[in-house]
Amino acid sequence: MAETVSDLRSAGALETARLVRTGEVSALEVCDAAIERIERLDNQINAVVVRDFERARSAAKAIDKNRTSEDSRPLLGVAMTVKESNNVDGLPTTWGFEGFADYCPAEDAVIVSRLKAAGAVILGKTNAPVALADWQSFNPIYGRTSNPHDLTRTPGGSSGGSAAALAAGMVPLEYGSDIGGSIRAPANFCGVYGHKPTYGIVPLKGHNFPGTDGVEEPLAVSGPLARNARDLTAALKITAGGINPGWRLDLAAPLHERLEDYRVLALPLEGLPHVAENVSGPIRKFAEALDEAGAHVGRECDSLPDIMAMHEHYVRMLNTVITRGTPEARPIDVHKWFELQDIQMHLQRQWASLFEDFDIVLAPVASMSAFPHAESAIWSAPDAILDGQSVSYASQLVWAGLATFPGLPATAIPLGMTGDGLPTGVQALAPQFGDLTGLRFAELADKAGLCRDPAKPFPSL
Repeated sequence: MAETVSDLRSAGALETARLVRTGEVSALEVCDAAIERIERLDNQINAVVVRDFERARSAAKAIDKNRTSEDSRPLLGVAMTVKESNNVDGLPTTWGFEGFADYCPAEDAVIVSRLKAAGAVILGKTNAPVALADWQSFNPIYGRTSNPHDLTRTPGGSSGGSAAALAAGMVPLEYGSDIGGSIRAPANFCGVYGHKPTYGIVPLKGHNFPGTDGVEEPLAVSGPLARNARDLTAALKITAGGINPGWRLDLAAPLHERLEDYRVLALPLEGLPHVAENVSGPIRKFAEALDEAGAHVGRECDSLPDIMAMHEHYVRMLNTVITRGTPEARPIDVHKWFELQDIQMHLQRQWASLFEDFDIVLAPVASMSAFPHAESAIWSAPDAILDGQSVSYASQLVWAGLATFPGLPATAIPLGMTGDGLPTGVQALAPQFGDLTGLRFAELADKAGLCRDPAKPFPSL
């Protein structure tokens, strides 16, 4: 039994649930093993900043008491964490604001309720930046989270604590959110998988600015991070779907079940922010490997939208959304807002036209790998120098907006390590509501050995 527990460090969520279901390991052992890893490793990383270990152990004991081999809950006994911005009954939800340090909602977010119903045991919550508005993860309440691969560097943001906890082997599954790359960038910087769903398919209720309850924000989504793509698929299926019982979500099945049947566009990078060679090189090799595996890989597309023009519209909408209700609010005429929505709709049609010829679009998640900690939000930091070229951090939102503005699904896939020992990867965009196509593509690429080395999933800590 002890050997099985030690294997939990590298087991995925579905594999862990299978071990619990068959009785090879108890839910309490899974829970205690995760707690031990957090307590041993997190002093260096500071990822799991809100801990709920006693209630987690009680939940695990309840699972063990009632468990049967026929229990169909897909996450049975899986000990996991969620991003701090998700409400969990009795735990603080601060979004990094000192003024909300004592705000503790009395109801779980919808996704948390669904994860628990699927058998998950919630250990606590992971760190995020103030207002979820940075590609770093530090705030005045919980401090700074570091990248497990290099403690001098960021794990990304805003779901940085989520990706760091996964990368360090503390938990096998996490749930974050994304409006400006906040799932994809941390996954990419930490070498794990992350999925930004199609806009609107995962309820945001309970992922609101502290103390508020309003309409779901345009552009914003909640989505899973995991050690493998298969677990992403399971977590998405558990959490997707409307709140109203009269509204049913029926995502389309994957377009293909063989890697060689996929039609893949490797996004042309000309005219876009410069991408460091240690990032673009692995993407180029990944596309070549797909080609060699029999997939149909293209590198040009006449129907590709004007990405830099799309970026300008995306930033206008993003700034309106994220500053709503704040002293920094950027008001917009309602007719201008409708114009932005019209532009968004036309872009969705352009992408739909592109996806008549391709199933997947490969693009960078960021121009660089994880960057050193900065003392303030990275958007105001001096430009990065990549291969001798100056690249602004603000321009990195180009890569986030590719999927966010038109509401497309995108899966962050780890590809390997740079020469500096830092993770790097790619994002795979799929058609709107084609989440399962993108996720299946990631699974098949992983199975074919085209992604990161599965024998070395975690950094040495």
